[in-house]
Amino acid sequence: MDDTVVTYVIYLVLSIGLTVWVAQTLSRSGHVFLADVFHGNEKLADAVNHLLVVGFYLVNLGFVALWLRGGDTDVVDVRGIFTALSYKVGTVLLVLGVLHLMNVYVLNRIRRRGLMDSEQRPPVPPQGWTPPAAPQRV
Repeated sequence: MDDTVVTYVIYLVLSIGLTVWVAQTLSRSGHVFLADVFHGNEKLADAVNHLLVVGFYLVNLGFVALWLRGGDTDVVDVRGIFTALSYKVGTVLLVLGVLHLMNVYVLNRIRRRGLMDSEQRPPVPPQGWTPPAAPQRV
C-alpha cells in the first residue's frame, strides 16, 4: 500500500475517533450546563443538546473530509507520514477547540441574559402612585 494511502487511513481513523469522543464528552457534560441555561427545562435541554451534537458531527466530519487532501504533499517515507499526520490532526484538534469555545460562549451569553432578566424584578411590588413634584421657580 502507498504511504499516502496509509497516511489517509490513519488520519481518518484518528480524526473520526477524536470527533466521536469529543462529541460524546461534550454531550454528557454539557447537559447539566444546558439545563441551567434553560432554567431546569430538561426536555428543552435534551433537544438542544442533541441538535448541538448533530451540528458538531456535521461540521467536524465535513471539515475532516475536506482536509483529507488539503495542505499535503506526496508522502514518501515514515517521517512524511508523521509530519502529515501531525499537521492534519493538529488542525482538526484546533478546529474542534474553536468550535467548542464558540458554543460555550454563545450558551453562556444566553444563560447570563436569562439570569439578568430574572434578577431585574423590583424587590417589592409598587405600592401606589406618587404625583410629580411641582416645578420650582427661581
